[in-house]
Amino acid sequence: MPDVSTILAFVTAALILLIIPGPAVLYIITRSTEQGTKAGLISVCGIQAGTLVHAIAASLGVSAILMASAMAFALLKYAGAAYLIYLGCKKIFGPKTASTEDRQPVKQSMPAIFWQGTVVNVLNPKCALFFFAFLPQFIKPAMGNVTGQVLFFGLLFTLLAFMTDGFYALAAGKLGKYLKTNTYYLKLEAYISGLIYISLGVLTFMMQPVSSSKK
Repeated sequence: MPDVSTILAFVTAALILLIIPGPAVLYIITRSTEQGTKAGLISVCGIQAGTLVHAIAASLGVSAILMASAMAFALLKYAGAAYLIYLGCKKIFGPKTASTEDRQPVKQSMPAIFWQGTVVNVLNPKCALFFFAFLPQFIKPAMGNVTGQVLFFGLLFTLLAFMTDGFYALAAGKLGKYLKTNTYYLKLEAYISGLIYISLGVLTFMMQPVSSSKK
């Protein structure tokens, strides 16, 4: 079990990182805005399920192997970018309601939103970078059980992320209620959401591995 001072330092640093919107936060905001608070919270759960995958992988040493291999990192990056761009294109060019009076977007089921969020974060290289470059700074090999320490901090980070991302989901859900009454927004909603997804894909594509991003 890490000491209290180390835990407090980790919580402080993690919260600073988490409150800065990244691809996962923008994904959650988009979901909450277009389909309501419930969909946003479900997407938060999906995102954190993806975070848990990274946490478990890091505790088993998979993240270190991933980050040490330029090809493995590239495959993760390209897969994540392609998936987000696919979602954006699907949103823009996919089926829309036929009625000109009812321009509400086609809704997805809650399970679909959950699994979509999970895939988005599993394929998020930023998450892999966090567990490789940031988390190890708080690990103390002298205390023993390094795997347990990594898993502890991974679970703690997931809990903190759930709280901060949940706040964004709630705030965006309230904003979404206003936007749903805005005729201009309803006409452009599919294009706005689609462009956000595509932008996230481009950002993911531009993510660099630790060795090159430090300079």
